Amino acid sequence: MKRMLRHCRLLSMLVAGALMWAGLTAPPAEAKKLNVVTSTTDMAALTQEVGGDKITVEAIAKGYQDPHFVEAKPSFLLKLRNADLLVVVGLQLEIGWLPPLINQCGNARVQVGAPGYLDASQFAEILEKPTGEVTRAMGDVHPLGNPHYWLDPDNGRRIARGIAAKLSELDPPDAPYFQQQLQDFEKRLAAAEQKWEAEMKPYRGRKVVTYHNSFPNFAKHFDLNVIGYVEPRPGIPPTPSHTIELIGLMKRENCKVILVEPYFDLKTPNSVASNTGGKVVVYLPSVGGEKQVTNYFQLFDYDIDLLTKALQATQ
Repeated sequence: MKRMLRHCRLLSMLVAGALMWAGLTAPPAEAKKLNVVTSTTDMAALTQEVGGDKITVEAIAKGYQDPHFVEAKPSFLLKLRNADLLVVVGLQLEIGWLPPLINQCGNARVQVGAPGYLDASQFAEILEKPTGEVTRAMGDVHPLGNPHYWLDPDNGRRIARGIAAKLSELDPPDAPYFQQQLQDFEKRLAAAEQKWEAEMKPYRGRKVVTYHNSFPNFAKHFDLNVIGYVEPRPGIPPTPSHTIELIGLMKRENCKVILVEPYFDLKTPNSVASNTGGKVVVYLPSVGGEKQVTNYFQLFDYDIDLLTKALQATQ
């Protein structure tokens, strides 16, 4: 009995010593990463570029979805409830689904105007700001300007700078890391822009039609001329009369390329193309529109490759 007690005491001492040694030699607990939620995959991609391994980031809308129309799911509330930062496109792009989620998530950090709420549009060059009264008769016109501004690499650079500043504000000890990530991103973006500019240079001034008015920033940056839209007005489905007018316009202007977002029906664009000798290109307005397009650079690589091939084939 005594020997058993001595054995138990010895075992207890060994266990205690092992636990103490484990405590002394265990690696320090990993620092808490900032938890970032974004409204779209494009904002997530740019946030990841500057946040690196100091953050976790997840987008609500998927890259293949129309960001104007996203089903507000209860699971989104949990994402927002645990977020340190919410990054939105703004300009009322998400007005149909995001405000109720923000209001109901129970997270004071990400409410509009709070330190953890970031509207990325404040950093970008915004095109097509209406100068007069905006009415429903005009379709889904955004009264603050066109919200598809991320499709301009210059705006990507501006947005990344704004996000880096916000991350540094929320996590001051890691501010030097975020600034280094930003510098690396800007260096890689400058090199990529040279490549993209060279690829697009032969097609400067070429005329194109798009389904929805989501292309102005891309068109301005790469000097393309958008002459019309498959939609008669933003958000309004194509009508027979407008389709006939569009066919006539494309014939008169010798326009051969129709750009369509992946979430629109191809029936009308294909009909227009067949009547004009044109070509339909399903381009990606967002990161994640195809599985292989996982970051901001790949978005432009993918779209420019598609576009240059189409422009070359229809010269």
